[in-house]
Amino acid sequence: MSDLKSQFLDKIKNKQAVIGIVGMGYVGQPLALRFTDVGFKVLGFDIDQTKVDELNGGHSAIEHIDDSLIAGAVASGMECTTDFARITDADAIILCVPTPLNKHREPDISYVTETCDAIAPYLRAGHIISLESTTYPGTTDEEVVPRATKGGLKIGEDIFVVYSPEREDPGNAHFNTNTIPKVIGGVTPACLEIGSAIYEHAIDKVVPVSSTKAAEMTKLLENIHRAVNIGLVNEMKIVADKMGIDIFEVIDAAATKPFGFTAYYPGPGLGGHCIPIDPFYLTWKAREYGVNTRFIELSGEINQAMPAYVFDKLVSALNDAKKPLRGSKILVLGIAYKKNVDDMRESPSVEIMEMIRDNGGDLSYSDPHVPTFPKMREHSFNLSSVDLSPEVLVSYDAVILATDHAKFDYDMIKANAKLIVDSRGIFRNVEPHIIKA
Repeated sequence: MSDLKSQFLDKIKNKQAVIGIVGMGYVGQPLALRFTDVGFKVLGFDIDQTKVDELNGGHSAIEHIDDSLIAGAVASGMECTTDFARITDADAIILCVPTPLNKHREPDISYVTETCDAIAPYLRAGHIISLESTTYPGTTDEEVVPRATKGGLKIGEDIFVVYSPEREDPGNAHFNTNTIPKVIGGVTPACLEIGSAIYEHAIDKVVPVSSTKAAEMTKLLENIHRAVNIGLVNEMKIVADKMGIDIFEVIDAAATKPFGFTAYYPGPGLGGHCIPIDPFYLTWKAREYGVNTRFIELSGEINQAMPAYVFDKLVSALNDAKKPLRGSKILVLGIAYKKNVDDMRESPSVEIMEMIRDNGGDLSYSDPHVPTFPKMREHSFNLSSVDLSPEVLVSYDAVILATDHAKFDYDMIKANAKLIVDSRGIFRNVEPHIIKA
């Protein structure tokens, strides 16, 4: 065992290693809290000075992360900064930055490459870099490693690189950061050993794989599995609707089979940072190998079409009521991408809102988790959440149930809304003013 590797492992064992986390968002914050909780010093890095100031002041803008947890971590020594020169103070550098799609639905890994370029001048012997951002197989080897070694450091000897995909599920009360098994692949065996040693302190179960590419592919498979099955059930919903069948009743009945069936439920489209995006990362990379991933691409097309399907249901229902969309008052219920969270990433509700606005609808929204429409990279609304009451509901020509938050009073909604377009299967009884979408 090399002296540097041995020293690094001892530093990790004694919890003297400093954990640097780049990107203090939905992934970075829970990870920072966990490492702090088990006794490591944590340095959080972010380019957003406002976020850094809030975190250092003991406040998180993420709804499900309580301020008391942030304040406790700060009291235990966690600090956040926009100064990337302080990378030298960290021993482990964990990258939790966005990996969206560009306007052509192709991978945009600029956040990864720009972050690697930003930290490169401050890398030193004894650093380990862990990329957690979802990406295509080969990113770690092709993009991270060349930047980490540009100054002459040798992988597996001076500096160590791993890929370990994030597995956060905001709002899921059954799992947290430490109880979700952690997949990890190293560029070299030494990289894997050191990376595993770090994560084993914070995560109950670490799952090593043979390479960074295998770890990258694992993350894609997990989310493509969900995307494909949701695409299937969304298509089934459209067919069932044409036949006058309630797809939610069918799914619930099928789910009574104790083997060979997993229940997936349709909705207005896919949201969140991973599931709507990951299939396109693989299909894009597969073309480099001459492979056409038709099955995956088809499911992506179906899921992308669902916001328009819901919008068309709205227009049709208004027409039946002898009302045009233009000038009609429309209330969207729930704009977060999933129930009971404030996470707006890739929310299909936003696409529905844009279609209503762009076609002349008088648009409002109500979401108990999103009081004001947030700043987003590609979407903009100057709107705040409407408080629901019988008087408010009856004032709208139609409401669209886009996200089924538990805080909504569905009995009140059903009793007072003139027209309900239900994309979540909440209202099971067939009634004239409820449209299944």
